[in-house]
Amino acid sequence: MRVLTVAAMRRVDAAAIDCGIPGFRLMEAAGAVVAARAAARLPDGGRAVVLCGPGNNGGDGFVAARLLAERGYRIELCVLGDRSALTGDAALAAEAWTGPVHPATADALPSGDLVIDALFGAGLSRDLDGAARALVDAVNAGGCPVLAVDVPSGVDGDTGAVRGVAIRAVETVTFVAFKPGHLLQPGRGLCGHRHLADIGAGEAALAIGLAAAEPALYRNGPDLWVRVFPRLTGESHKYTRGHALVLSGPATKTGAARLAARGALRVGAGLVTLASPTAALAENAAQLTAIMLRPCETADDLDDLLTDERLNVVLAGPGLGIGEPTRERVAVAAAAMRSLVLDADALTSFSGQAPLLAAHIADGESHAVLTPHEGEFARLFGGTDATTEGADKVARTRAAAALTGAVVVLKGSDTVIASPDGRATINDHGTPYLGTAGSGDVLGGLIAGLLAQGMPPFEAAAAAVWLHGDAGLRHGPGLIAEDIPELMPAVLSGLLDAAP
Repeated sequence: MRVLTVAAMRRVDAAAIDCGIPGFRLMEAAGAVVAARAAARLPDGGRAVVLCGPGNNGGDGFVAARLLAERGYRIELCVLGDRSALTGDAALAAEAWTGPVHPATADALPSGDLVIDALFGAGLSRDLDGAARALVDAVNAGGCPVLAVDVPSGVDGDTGAVRGVAIRAVETVTFVAFKPGHLLQPGRGLCGHRHLADIGAGEAALAIGLAAAEPALYRNGPDLWVRVFPRLTGESHKYTRGHALVLSGPATKTGAARLAARGALRVGAGLVTLASPTAALAENAAQLTAIMLRPCETADDLDDLLTDERLNVVLAGPGLGIGEPTRERVAVAAAAMRSLVLDADALTSFSGQAPLLAAHIADGESHAVLTPHEGEFARLFGGTDATTEGADKVARTRAAAALTGAVVVLKGSDTVIASPDGRATINDHGTPYLGTAGSGDVLGGLIAGLLAQGMPPFEAAAAAVWLHGDAGLRHGPGLIAEDIPELMPAVLSGLLDAAP
Protein backbone atom coordinates (compact mmCIF):
# COMPACT_ATOMS: atom_id res chain seq x y z
CA MET A 1 0.00 0.00 0.00
CA ARG A 2 1.42 3.37 -1.04
CA VAL A 3 1.91 6.06 1.58
CA LEU A 4 1.52 9.74 0.64
CA THR A 5 3.34 12.69 2.09
CA VAL A 6 1.36 15.76 3.04
CA ALA A 7 2.48 17.54 -0.14
CA ALA A 8 1.43 14.59 -2.32
CA MET A 9 -1.95 14.47 -0.57
CA ARG A 10 -2.46 18.16 -1.37
CA ARG A 11 -1.79 17.27 -5.01
CA VAL A 12 -4.52 14.62 -4.83
CA ASP A 13 -7.02 17.13 -3.47
CA ALA A 14 -6.11 19.72 -6.10
CA ALA A 15 -6.25 17.15 -8.90
CA ALA A 16 -9.67 15.93 -7.76
CA ILE A 17 -11.00 19.47 -7.92
CA ASP A 18 -9.41 19.96 -11.34
CA CYS A 19 -11.20 16.77 -12.44
CA GLY A 20 -14.54 18.34 -11.53
CA ILE A 21 -15.07 17.06 -7.98
CA PRO A 22 -15.97 20.06 -5.79
CA GLY A 23 -13.81 20.44 -2.72
CA PHE A 24 -16.92 20.77 -0.57
CA ARG A 25 -18.12 17.37 -1.78
CA LEU A 26 -14.85 15.85 -0.56
CA MET A 27 -15.28 17.63 2.78
CA GLU A 28 -18.83 16.34 3.10
CA ALA A 29 -17.62 12.81 2.39
CA ALA A 30 -14.83 13.12 4.95
CA GLY A 31 -17.19 14.50 7.58
CA ALA A 32 -19.64 11.66 6.92
CA VAL A 33 -16.93 9.08 7.61
CA VAL A 34 -16.00 10.85 10.83
CA ALA A 35 -19.64 10.96 11.90
CA ALA A 36 -20.06 7.23 11.18
CA ARG A 37 -16.96 6.33 13.22
CA ALA A 38 -18.11 8.59 16.04
CA ALA A 39 -21.58 7.04 16.05
CA ALA A 40 -19.99 3.61 16.41
CA ARG A 41 -18.36 4.79 19.64
CA LEU A 42 -21.18 6.87 21.10
CA PRO A 43 -24.05 5.51 23.19
CA ASP A 44 -27.56 6.21 21.91
CA GLY A 45 -28.24 9.90 22.43
CA GLY A 46 -24.66 10.40 23.64
CA ARG A 47 -22.79 13.68 23.79
CA ALA A 48 -19.91 14.47 21.41
CA VAL A 49 -17.56 17.40 21.96
CA VAL A 50 -16.39 18.52 18.51
CA LEU A 51 -13.25 20.66 18.51
CA CYS A 52 -12.82 22.54 15.22
CA GLY A 53 -9.64 24.27 14.13
CA PRO A 54 -9.03 27.13 11.71
CA GLY A 55 -8.57 25.13 8.49
CA ASN A 56 -10.14 22.37 6.43
CA ASN A 57 -9.70 19.95 9.31
CA GLY A 58 -12.12 22.15 11.22
CA GLY A 59 -14.49 22.04 8.24
CA ASP A 60 -14.56 18.24 8.48
CA GLY A 61 -15.50 18.67 12.13
CA PHE A 62 -18.41 21.00 11.31
CA VAL A 63 -19.77 18.47 8.81
CA ALA A 64 -19.45 15.60 11.31
CA ALA A 65 -21.17 17.66 14.00
CA ARG A 66 -24.12 18.46 11.71
CA LEU A 67 -24.59 14.86 10.65
CA LEU A 68 -24.37 13.56 14.22
CA ALA A 69 -26.92 16.13 15.39
CA GLU A 70 -29.27 15.02 12.62
CA ARG A 71 -29.01 11.48 14.00
CA GLY A 72 -30.05 12.58 17.49
CA TYR A 73 -26.70 12.91 19.22
CA ARG A 74 -26.05 15.86 21.50
CA ILE A 75 -23.26 18.08 20.18
CA GLU A 76 -21.01 20.58 21.91
CA LEU A 77 -19.19 22.34 19.07
CA CYS A 78 -16.15 24.43 20.03
CA VAL A 79 -13.98 26.49 17.68
CA LEU A 80 -10.35 27.40 18.29
CA GLY A 81 -9.98 31.02 17.19
CA ASP A 82 -12.46 33.16 15.31
CA ARG A 83 -15.18 31.33 13.38
CA SER A 84 -15.43 34.26 10.97
CA ALA A 85 -11.82 33.67 9.92
CA LEU A 86 -12.73 30.35 8.26
CA THR A 87 -12.47 30.45 4.47
CA GLY A 88 -13.35 28.34 1.44
CA ASP A 89 -14.97 24.97 1.99
CA ALA A 90 -14.45 25.18 5.77
CA ALA A 91 -16.51 28.38 5.84
CA LEU A 92 -19.29 26.67 3.85
CA ALA A 93 -19.29 23.78 6.32
CA ALA A 94 -19.51 26.24 9.23
CA GLU A 95 -22.44 28.05 7.60
CA ALA A 96 -24.35 24.76 7.31
CA TRP A 97 -24.08 24.22 11.09
CA THR A 98 -27.09 25.83 12.78
CA GLY A 99 -26.35 24.89 16.38
CA PRO A 100 -24.50 26.90 19.00
CA VAL A 101 -20.77 27.46 18.74
CA HIS A 102 -18.54 27.85 21.79
CA PRO A 103 -14.94 28.98 22.06
CA ALA A 104 -12.49 26.08 22.39
CA THR A 105 -10.53 26.90 25.53
CA ALA A 106 -8.68 24.79 28.03
CA ASP A 107 -10.56 26.18 31.01
CA ALA A 108 -14.05 25.70 29.56
CA LEU A 109 -13.81 22.31 27.86
CA PRO A 110 -17.26 20.65 27.88
CA SER A 111 -17.70 17.11 29.11
CA GLY A 112 -18.97 14.37 26.84
CA ASP A 113 -18.81 10.73 25.86
CA LEU A 114 -16.41 11.37 22.97
CA VAL A 115 -14.16 14.19 21.81
CA ILE A 116 -13.80 14.66 18.05
CA ASP A 117 -10.42 16.27 17.40
CA ALA A 118 -10.72 18.35 14.22
CA LEU A 119 -8.23 21.00 15.30
CA PHE A 120 -5.14 20.48 13.13
CA GLY A 121 -4.48 18.04 10.32
CA ALA A 122 -1.40 16.31 8.97
CA GLY A 123 0.00 19.49 7.45
CA LEU A 124 0.79 21.16 10.78
CA SER A 125 4.10 22.96 10.20
CA ARG A 126 4.91 24.44 13.61
CA ASP A 127 4.92 23.47 17.26
CA LEU A 128 1.68 24.06 19.12
CA ASP A 129 1.86 26.78 21.73
CA GLY A 130 -0.35 29.20 23.62
CA ALA A 131 -4.08 28.48 23.63
CA ALA A 132 -3.75 25.52 21.23
CA ARG A 133 -1.21 23.79 23.43
CA ALA A 134 -3.26 24.43 26.56
CA LEU A 135 -6.34 22.99 24.84
CA VAL A 136 -4.53 19.81 23.79
CA ASP A 137 -3.16 19.39 27.30
CA ALA A 138 -6.67 19.79 28.71
CA VAL A 139 -8.10 17.17 26.32
CA ASN A 140 -5.40 14.68 27.27
CA ALA A 141 -5.88 15.36 30.96
CA GLY A 142 -9.66 15.03 30.70
CA GLY A 143 -9.56 11.32 30.00
CA CYS A 144 -12.45 11.32 27.50
CA PRO A 145 -11.81 9.06 24.46
CA VAL A 146 -10.76 11.02 21.38
CA LEU A 147 -11.55 10.37 17.73
CA ALA A 148 -8.98 12.29 15.67
CA VAL A 149 -9.60 13.62 12.16
CA ASP A 150 -6.69 13.02 9.74
CA VAL A 151 -4.04 12.84 12.50
CA PRO A 152 -4.15 13.59 16.22
CA SER A 153 -3.59 17.33 16.50
CA GLY A 154 0.07 18.07 17.10
CA VAL A 155 1.40 15.09 15.11
CA ASP A 156 3.52 15.92 12.07
CA GLY A 157 1.96 14.05 9.17
CA ASP A 158 5.26 13.53 7.37
CA THR A 159 7.43 12.37 10.27
CA GLY A 160 5.21 11.22 13.12
CA ALA A 161 7.01 13.70 15.37
CA VAL A 162 5.13 15.59 18.08
CA ARG A 163 5.01 19.31 17.38
CA GLY A 164 5.27 20.50 20.97
CA VAL A 165 2.34 18.49 22.29
CA ALA A 166 -0.18 16.14 20.68
CA ILE A 167 -3.58 14.58 21.26
CA ARG A 168 -3.71 10.95 22.38
CA ALA A 169 -6.51 9.37 20.35
CA VAL A 170 -8.26 6.02 20.61
CA GLU A 171 -8.99 6.16 16.88
CA THR A 172 -7.87 8.24 13.92
CA VAL A 173 -9.80 8.59 10.69
CA THR A 174 -7.78 9.55 7.63
CA PHE A 175 -8.58 9.74 3.96
CA VAL A 176 -7.34 8.38 0.59
CA ALA A 177 -3.95 7.14 1.86
CA PHE A 178 -1.95 6.83 5.03
CA LYS A 179 0.69 9.48 5.67
CA PRO A 180 4.10 8.63 7.14
CA GLY A 181 3.03 10.07 10.49
CA HIS A 182 0.38 7.36 10.82
CA LEU A 183 3.08 4.67 10.66
CA LEU A 184 6.15 6.24 12.26
CA GLN A 185 6.52 6.58 16.01
CA PRO A 186 5.52 8.39 18.12
CA GLY A 187 2.67 9.42 15.81
CA ARG A 188 1.53 5.86 15.27
CA GLY A 189 1.16 5.27 18.98
CA LEU A 190 -0.87 8.45 19.39
CA CYS A 191 -3.29 7.52 16.57
CA GLY A 192 -4.88 4.55 18.33
CA HIS A 193 -6.87 2.46 15.85
CA ARG A 194 -6.32 3.84 12.34
CA HIS A 195 -9.23 3.91 9.91
CA LEU A 196 -8.51 4.68 6.24
CA ALA A 197 -11.46 5.88 4.17
CA ASP A 198 -12.08 6.48 0.48
CA ILE A 199 -13.88 9.81 0.04
CA GLY A 200 -14.24 9.70 -3.74
CA ALA A 201 -11.18 11.65 -4.87
CA GLY A 202 -10.95 9.38 -7.89
CA GLU A 203 -8.27 7.18 -9.43
CA ALA A 204 -6.94 9.94 -11.69
CA ALA A 205 -6.35 12.30 -8.78
CA LEU A 206 -4.72 9.53 -6.75
CA ALA A 207 -2.40 8.71 -9.66
CA ILE A 208 -1.26 12.34 -9.73
CA GLY A 209 -0.57 12.23 -6.01
CA LEU A 210 1.38 8.99 -6.34
CA ALA A 211 3.46 10.46 -9.15
CA ALA A 212 4.29 13.38 -6.86
CA ALA A 213 5.39 11.00 -4.12
CA GLU A 214 8.53 9.62 -5.75
CA PRO A 215 10.62 7.81 -4.71
CA ALA A 216 7.87 5.49 -3.60
CA LEU A 217 7.01 4.96 0.05
CA TYR A 218 4.91 1.99 1.14
CA ARG A 219 3.20 0.51 4.14
CA ASN A 220 4.84 -2.88 4.41
CA GLY A 221 2.64 -5.84 3.57
CA PRO A 222 2.34 -8.84 1.25
CA ASP A 223 0.99 -6.72 -1.62
CA LEU A 224 4.49 -5.20 -1.86
CA TRP A 225 6.46 -8.44 -2.25
CA VAL A 226 4.25 -11.55 -2.45
CA ARG A 227 4.52 -11.68 -6.26
CA VAL A 228 8.24 -12.54 -5.91
CA PHE A 229 7.92 -14.66 -2.77
CA PRO A 230 9.49 -18.14 -3.19
CA ARG A 231 7.07 -20.89 -4.13
CA LEU A 232 7.86 -24.56 -4.54
CA THR A 233 7.07 -26.52 -7.67
CA GLY A 234 7.28 -30.17 -8.57
CA GLU A 235 10.84 -29.51 -9.75
CA SER A 236 12.00 -27.96 -6.44
CA HIS A 237 14.59 -29.64 -4.23
CA LYS A 238 17.08 -28.54 -1.61
CA TYR A 239 19.70 -27.44 -4.14
CA THR A 240 17.24 -25.18 -5.96
CA ARG A 241 16.32 -23.42 -2.70
CA GLY A 242 19.73 -21.92 -2.00
CA HIS A 243 22.44 -22.48 0.58
CA ALA A 244 22.97 -19.91 3.34
CA LEU A 245 26.27 -19.68 5.21
CA VAL A 246 26.04 -18.22 8.72
CA LEU A 247 29.27 -17.18 10.45
CA SER A 248 29.51 -18.10 14.13
CA GLY A 249 31.69 -16.61 16.84
CA PRO A 250 33.65 -18.38 19.60
CA ALA A 251 32.23 -21.14 21.80
CA THR A 252 30.89 -18.71 24.40
CA LYS A 253 28.97 -16.67 21.78
CA THR A 254 27.37 -19.19 19.44
CA GLY A 255 23.70 -18.81 20.31
CA ALA A 256 23.02 -15.77 18.13
CA ALA A 257 24.37 -17.48 15.01
CA ARG A 258 22.34 -20.62 15.71
CA LEU A 259 19.18 -18.55 15.99
CA ALA A 260 19.96 -16.90 12.67
CA ALA A 261 20.69 -20.24 11.02
CA ARG A 262 17.44 -21.72 12.31
CA GLY A 263 15.54 -18.73 10.92
CA ALA A 264 17.13 -19.17 7.50
CA LEU A 265 16.25 -22.86 7.41
CA ARG A 266 12.67 -22.42 8.62
CA VAL A 267 11.90 -19.71 6.05
CA GLY A 268 12.80 -22.08 3.26
CA ALA A 269 16.52 -22.10 2.46
CA GLY A 270 17.36 -25.55 1.09
CA LEU A 271 20.56 -25.85 3.08
CA VAL A 272 22.14 -23.87 5.89
CA THR A 273 25.72 -24.21 7.09
CA LEU A 274 27.11 -22.71 10.28
CA ALA A 275 30.81 -21.88 9.98
CA SER A 276 32.54 -21.52 13.33
CA PRO A 277 35.96 -21.65 14.97
CA THR A 278 37.09 -25.22 15.59
CA ALA A 279 36.78 -24.74 19.35
CA ALA A 280 33.07 -23.92 18.91
CA LEU A 281 32.19 -26.89 16.71
CA ALA A 282 31.31 -29.18 19.62
CA GLU A 283 29.08 -26.56 21.23
CA ASN A 284 27.19 -26.01 17.96
CA ALA A 285 27.05 -29.73 17.10
CA ALA A 286 25.40 -30.49 20.43
CA GLN A 287 22.45 -28.27 19.53
CA LEU A 288 22.04 -28.59 15.76
CA THR A 289 20.74 -31.33 13.49
CA ALA A 290 19.60 -30.26 10.02
CA ILE A 291 22.03 -27.32 10.01
CA MET A 292 25.49 -28.36 8.83
CA LEU A 293 28.81 -27.33 10.38
CA ARG A 294 32.13 -26.27 8.90
CA PRO A 295 35.28 -25.02 10.64
CA CYS A 296 36.26 -21.44 9.85
CA GLU A 297 38.95 -19.65 11.85
CA THR A 298 40.02 -16.82 9.55
CA ALA A 299 39.11 -14.75 6.53
CA ASP A 300 41.28 -17.06 4.45
CA ASP A 301 39.25 -20.03 5.66
CA LEU A 302 36.08 -18.22 4.60
CA ASP A 303 37.63 -17.53 1.21
CA ASP A 304 38.26 -21.26 0.84
CA LEU A 305 34.68 -22.10 1.83
CA LEU A 306 33.31 -19.71 -0.75
CA THR A 307 34.97 -21.60 -3.58
CA ASP A 308 31.77 -23.65 -3.31
CA GLU A 309 29.51 -21.55 -5.50
CA ARG A 310 26.42 -23.18 -4.08
CA LEU A 311 26.89 -21.08 -0.94
CA ASN A 312 25.01 -18.10 -2.29
CA VAL A 313 24.34 -16.03 0.85
CA VAL A 314 26.59 -15.10 3.77
CA LEU A 315 25.18 -13.81 7.06
CA ALA A 316 27.78 -12.18 9.28
CA GLY A 317 27.51 -10.43 12.59
CA PRO A 318 25.55 -12.18 15.34
CA GLY A 319 28.09 -13.09 18.04
CA LEU A 320 30.95 -12.88 15.53
CA GLY A 321 33.14 -10.41 17.43
CA ILE A 322 34.09 -6.79 16.80
CA GLY A 323 37.24 -5.71 15.02
CA GLU A 324 39.55 -6.31 12.11
CA PRO A 325 38.95 -10.08 11.75
CA THR A 326 35.25 -9.43 11.20
CA ARG A 327 35.96 -6.61 8.73
CA GLU A 328 38.21 -9.02 6.80
CA ARG A 329 35.48 -11.66 6.64
CA VAL A 330 33.00 -9.10 5.31
CA ALA A 331 35.50 -7.99 2.66
CA VAL A 332 36.07 -11.60 1.58
CA ALA A 333 32.36 -12.38 1.36
CA ALA A 334 31.69 -9.20 -0.63
CA ALA A 335 34.60 -9.86 -2.99
CA ALA A 336 33.19 -13.34 -3.62
CA MET A 337 30.04 -11.59 -4.94
CA ARG A 338 27.74 -13.36 -2.51
CA SER A 339 24.55 -11.84 -1.20
CA LEU A 340 25.28 -10.45 2.25
CA VAL A 341 23.27 -9.94 5.40
CA LEU A 342 25.24 -7.86 7.90
CA ASP A 343 24.04 -7.34 11.46
CA ALA A 344 25.29 -6.72 14.98
CA ASP A 345 29.08 -7.13 15.29
CA ALA A 346 29.61 -6.91 11.53
CA LEU A 347 28.08 -3.42 11.56
CA THR A 348 29.78 -2.28 14.76
CA SER A 349 33.12 -3.40 13.32
CA PHE A 350 32.71 -0.66 10.72
CA SER A 351 31.79 2.08 13.23
CA GLY A 352 32.51 5.43 11.62
CA GLN A 353 33.66 3.65 8.46
CA ALA A 354 30.48 3.49 6.41
CA PRO A 355 32.36 4.56 3.23
CA LEU A 356 34.74 1.61 3.66
CA LEU A 357 31.84 -0.79 3.99
CA ALA A 358 30.24 0.80 0.94
CA ALA A 359 33.46 0.27 -1.01
CA HIS A 360 33.50 -3.43 -0.14
CA ILE A 361 29.88 -3.79 -1.27
CA ALA A 362 30.51 -1.88 -4.49
CA ASP A 363 33.79 -3.64 -5.34
CA GLY A 364 32.18 -7.06 -5.00
CA GLU A 365 28.94 -5.97 -6.68
CA SER A 366 27.22 -7.68 -3.76
CA HIS A 367 23.54 -7.65 -2.99
CA ALA A 368 23.75 -6.56 0.64
CA VAL A 369 21.21 -6.03 3.40
CA LEU A 370 22.22 -4.20 6.58
CA THR A 371 20.03 -4.63 9.66
CA PRO A 372 21.03 -2.09 12.35
CA HIS A 373 19.06 -1.02 15.37
CA GLU A 374 19.29 2.66 16.26
CA GLY A 375 22.50 2.30 18.28
CA GLU A 376 24.30 0.36 15.56
CA PHE A 377 23.00 2.81 12.97
CA ALA A 378 24.40 5.78 14.89
CA ARG A 379 27.80 4.12 15.27
CA LEU A 380 28.05 3.05 11.63
CA PHE A 381 26.74 6.22 10.01
CA GLY A 382 27.92 8.86 12.47
CA GLY A 383 29.04 12.02 10.68
CA THR A 384 27.24 11.17 7.43
CA ASP A 385 24.02 12.48 5.86
CA ALA A 386 22.25 9.49 7.38
CA THR A 387 22.56 11.02 10.86
CA THR A 388 21.66 14.61 9.97
CA GLU A 389 20.03 16.18 13.01
CA GLY A 390 16.28 16.53 12.66
CA ALA A 391 15.95 14.10 9.75
CA ASP A 392 13.05 11.68 10.05
CA LYS A 393 13.50 7.91 10.10
CA VAL A 394 12.58 7.38 6.45
CA ALA A 395 15.01 10.09 5.30
CA ARG A 396 17.82 8.67 7.45
CA THR A 397 17.30 5.13 6.21
CA ARG A 398 17.16 6.25 2.59
CA ALA A 399 20.38 8.22 3.04
CA ALA A 400 22.10 5.18 4.56
CA ALA A 401 20.98 2.96 1.69
CA ALA A 402 22.19 5.48 -0.90
CA LEU A 403 25.56 5.80 0.85
CA THR A 404 26.26 2.07 1.16
CA GLY A 405 24.56 0.74 -1.94
CA ALA A 406 22.78 -1.73 0.34
CA VAL A 407 19.22 -2.27 1.45
CA VAL A 408 19.05 -0.91 4.99
CA VAL A 409 16.65 -2.21 7.61
CA LEU A 410 16.52 0.31 10.46
CA LYS A 411 14.89 -1.77 13.16
CA GLY A 412 12.46 -0.68 15.82
CA SER A 413 8.75 -0.63 16.56
CA ASP A 414 8.43 1.26 13.27
CA THR A 415 11.08 -0.55 11.22
CA VAL A 416 11.94 1.22 7.97
CA ILE A 417 13.40 -0.67 5.00
CA ALA A 418 15.03 1.39 2.24
CA SER A 419 16.66 0.52 -1.08
CA PRO A 420 19.52 2.43 -2.74
CA ASP A 421 17.05 3.41 -5.49
CA GLY A 422 15.01 5.36 -2.92
CA ARG A 423 12.10 2.97 -2.44
CA ALA A 424 11.17 2.60 1.21
CA THR A 425 8.57 0.89 3.31
CA ILE A 426 7.44 1.33 6.91
CA ASN A 427 6.48 -1.76 8.88
CA ASP A 428 3.66 -1.57 11.42
CA HIS A 429 2.92 -5.30 11.46
CA GLY A 430 4.49 -6.37 14.72
CA THR A 431 4.32 -6.37 18.50
CA PRO A 432 6.43 -5.15 21.43
CA TYR A 433 6.83 -8.80 22.43
CA LEU A 434 9.46 -9.05 19.69
CA GLY A 435 11.74 -6.87 21.82
CA THR A 436 13.56 -9.84 23.31
CA ALA A 437 17.15 -11.12 23.18
CA GLY A 438 17.97 -12.85 19.91
CA SER A 439 14.90 -11.65 18.02
CA GLY A 440 17.01 -9.55 15.66
CA ASP A 441 19.32 -12.50 14.99
CA VAL A 442 16.35 -14.54 13.79
CA LEU A 443 15.31 -11.64 11.55
CA GLY A 444 18.75 -11.67 9.93
CA GLY A 445 18.34 -15.38 9.30
CA LEU A 446 14.92 -14.89 7.73
CA ILE A 447 16.36 -12.33 5.33
CA ALA A 448 19.26 -14.64 4.46
CA GLY A 449 16.89 -17.55 3.86
CA LEU A 450 14.76 -15.53 1.45
CA LEU A 451 17.83 -14.19 -0.37
CA ALA A 452 19.10 -17.76 -0.72
CA GLN A 453 15.87 -18.61 -2.55
CA GLY A 454 16.36 -15.79 -5.03
CA MET A 455 14.19 -12.96 -3.67
CA PRO A 456 15.48 -9.48 -4.58
CA PRO A 457 17.09 -7.77 -1.56
CA PHE A 458 14.50 -5.04 -0.94
CA GLU A 459 11.58 -7.43 -1.20
CA ALA A 460 13.39 -10.10 0.85
CA ALA A 461 14.09 -7.64 3.64
CA ALA A 462 10.53 -6.27 3.65
CA ALA A 463 9.03 -9.76 3.60
CA ALA A 464 11.26 -11.01 6.41
CA VAL A 465 10.34 -8.05 8.61
CA TRP A 466 6.63 -8.73 8.02
CA LEU A 467 6.97 -12.48 8.65
CA HIS A 468 8.95 -11.77 11.82
CA GLY A 469 6.20 -9.42 12.99
CA ASP A 470 3.48 -11.92 12.12
CA ALA A 471 5.19 -14.57 14.23
CA GLY A 472 5.26 -12.17 17.16
CA LEU A 473 1.60 -11.32 16.74
CA ARG A 474 0.64 -14.99 16.60
CA HIS A 475 2.55 -15.86 19.77
CA GLY A 476 2.03 -12.81 21.96
CA PRO A 477 3.08 -12.77 25.64
CA GLY A 478 5.97 -14.98 26.66
CA LEU A 479 7.65 -14.89 23.25
CA ILE A 480 11.36 -15.68 23.14
CA ALA A 481 13.62 -15.71 20.11
CA GLU A 482 13.63 -19.50 19.87
CA ASP A 483 9.87 -19.42 19.28
CA ILE A 484 10.08 -17.31 16.13
CA PRO A 485 11.54 -19.90 13.70
CA GLU A 486 9.10 -22.52 15.01
CA LEU A 487 6.19 -20.23 14.16
CA MET A 488 7.27 -19.93 10.52
CA PRO A 489 5.25 -22.92 9.23
CA ALA A 490 2.01 -21.33 10.43
CA VAL A 491 3.06 -17.87 9.27
CA LEU A 492 4.03 -19.12 5.81
CA SER A 493 0.90 -21.21 5.45
CA GLY A 494 -1.24 -18.20 6.29
CA LEU A 495 0.62 -16.04 3.79
CA LEU A 496 0.63 -18.52 0.90
CA ASP A 497 -2.95 -19.66 1.46
CA ALA A 498 -4.10 -16.02 1.18
CA ALA A 499 -1.90 -15.13 -1.79
CA PRO A 500 -3.36 -15.05 -5.30
